[in-house]
Order: sequence, then C-alpha cells, then structure tokens
Amino acid sequence: MRVCVVGSGGREHALACAIARTADVVVTPGNPGMGPPITVTDAPVEELEADLYVVGPEAPLVAGLADTLRARGKAVLGPGADGALLEGSKAFMKEVLGAAGVPTAAFATFDALEEADALAYLETLPGPWVIKTDGLAAGKGVLVARTLDEARADVTAKLSGRSFGEAGRHVVIEEGLAGEECSLLVLCDGTWAVPLVPAQDFKRIGDGDAGPNTGGMGAFSPLPDVADTEADEILEAVHLPVLRELASRGTQFQGLLYAGLMRTDDGLRVIEFNCRFGDPETQSLLPRLETDLLPLLAGDLSHEPEIADRAAVTVVLSGGNYPERGDQGTPIEGVEAAEATGALVFHAGTALHDGRLVTNGGRILNVVGVGETVADARSAAYEAAARIDFAGMHFRSDIAADG
Repeated sequence: MRVCVVGSGGREHALACAIARTADVVVTPGNPGMGPPITVTDAPVEELEADLYVVGPEAPLVAGLADTLRARGKAVLGPGADGALLEGSKAFMKEVLGAAGVPTAAFATFDALEEADALAYLETLPGPWVIKTDGLAAGKGVLVARTLDEARADVTAKLSGRSFGEAGRHVVIEEGLAGEECSLLVLCDGTWAVPLVPAQDFKRIGDGDAGPNTGGMGAFSPLPDVADTEADEILEAVHLPVLRELASRGTQFQGLLYAGLMRTDDGLRVIEFNCRFGDPETQSLLPRLETDLLPLLAGDLSHEPEIADRAAVTVVLSGGNYPERGDQGTPIEGVEAAEATGALVFHAGTALHDGRLVTNGGRILNVVGVGETVADARSAAYEAAARIDFAGMHFRSDIAADG
C-alpha cells in the first residue's frame, strides 16, 4: 500500500515514521529529517498517486483538499471543507456545540463593525477574558487576558485587522475557565468513531504558562488524573454528540477530530476542536500505540487501538523569536547525538543549506522521550534536548513536570 502524507512539520514526520512500518510512504513537501524508507517530494499532492492520502495541516483541509481528492475517487484521512469548518471558524464551532448540547465556556461573537458591542461585552465577564480569532491563525490567535485593559486592546487590534488580518476581523470572546487541560484525538469514519488516549499539550511559550500562545511547546501522555480508560467516556460526552449534530446537517465527518478540553469543577468544557492530528500531541501519542496505525487511518474502526503501558514526553525546541517570527538559516548541531540517547527527534522547521541542517521556521525540532513512567520519559526527552544546540534555541523546562 502506498500512502501520501501532506505536510512538513513534526506531526507529519511522526505520522510518516509510524506509517512506514507497514506501508510505502511519500511526503509532500516533507522536511530534511525524513529519510529512507520515507520518500520526500515537493510535487503537488494532486500529482501524486497513492492508495490513501493523510492530510496533516488544517489549512488545506479548510480549503477543501479532501473534497478535491475524494472527487477523484481517492481515499483520504481528513474531513471535507464542511467538517473542517469546526476548526476554520471558532464561531461555527461554538454554534455546533450549543446545538449538540456539549458544554463549553460562555461566549459571544462580534465582527469588525461591532467593536463597541464587543468592548461592552467584556464588561459583563468577570475575567480572565479569552479572545479568539474566528479564522485560522496557526495556533496563535488566542489571548487569555488577565486585565480588562489588555482584553480591550486585543479586541481592538483583532477587529481592526492589525493582529491577524481577515482571520481576526471576526472574534469570539469567552469567559476564562479554571482547571486542567487535556486533549483527546478521535478517528471517525463518517458513522462511527474510536478514541486514542488523553494527552496534554502546553500552549504558552514560557515556563509556568507565561507569555503568548504558540502552536504548542510540548506534550505528554498518559496523564496523572485522567486514565486512558476515560477516553470512551469523553467520546460519548463530547465527540459523538457533535458528530451526530454534523450528520443532521448533512456533514459526514471522516478523519481525525481533536477536542481540546478543560476539566473544571463543573465538569468537562470544550475549549476547541481541531480537524486533524494535534501537534505536538501526536508526537507523544504514536510512540504509545501498539496497534498498526495504517488500518485506523484507512477507516477500519472495528477495534479500538491498543495502547502500550508506557509514557512519552515531547519537548519542542523553538527559535528565540518565536512566536513573533520564525528563524531561518541558523546552523543546528547535535541531532544525531540526541538520537543516540534513544530519543526520537522529529523535524518541525528545518532545511538543508549547502548540506548543513539549519533552522527554517518557528518550532524547529520535537524531541520525544519514551519510558516506563512519565518521569522516565521526561528525563529522556530533556537529556536528549540538551545535546542539541543552535543560536537562540528556546524550550520550556517544565513540560510534564507534574506528570
């Protein structure tokens, strides 16, 4: 079987490695870390022949790539544009949650002509205030404001288009939720779904959840207070009602439905949905998977995946100016030394320049430690990360510290 993976980041690197155990894999556009037996090409996905297409990033899904491929009779892991709207529009996601009866934070939506109403709505919330771009913003369009002045400034910047262009000229303002976050990724075939196991990611750039949101600075699984076995309960409470609501509207969601959740004193609340494998959660989940990944991706959901009784911790190494901007052309040293410790190193934002590995993005490398316990896996991840070096390299030192 030949599988085409679409994307170039750490998530796609991890997926390609897992698929390559039992199938031929071609990745477009891929990255320099993807070596044999994985084939890397810069050819457009529409020109590549494969038995199954796995779309990694959200943007092509929202743009309808899965629809285009299915119209040509291809098998695809990824929803059509109607299903991907769950991630493409925060306002749509909130409306679906309400219709499905799935708990979420109190919210209201506003467009660029409703700035005065948006600022007035902020006054009705106790704080902290969560302001989200309605459209895609590479995981950076969410601000948790601790003061009313900060919230007002962010609403004005987004609605004016200064922060995120058109993606921010429609915003969702939410009440802040208190609790512990977790994520659950679920594979869906249009009529049924099976879960993987809970994971937790770390969105803020700095230790102790300081600084702005990012695409994700680390992740780990399993969690200390959410057993793997609770995945089925979350599926029943969150994912299946949403899938039924979408089906009632004529949308058969086929692909990966990711729920970002907050465990509050009043129960689970949905923070967000993504329409694809999470990044960097995938990098911590796949090393725990005992089941062959390929049948699950191809839509065989007759059996729930087997998960090994081991832990995985992912530490993201970013450029020093991330998330404000990426880093290009800085030489990277020590990847082979890191891999020699037994850790996995997935490339997220790298390139080759005159045969030398250099930075090419915001999040540069994902270092994954695996062990019998979270503490063991965490130690392995940080030991390996310490072998890698490039000017300006940044990573959080507290990933899975409480795991």
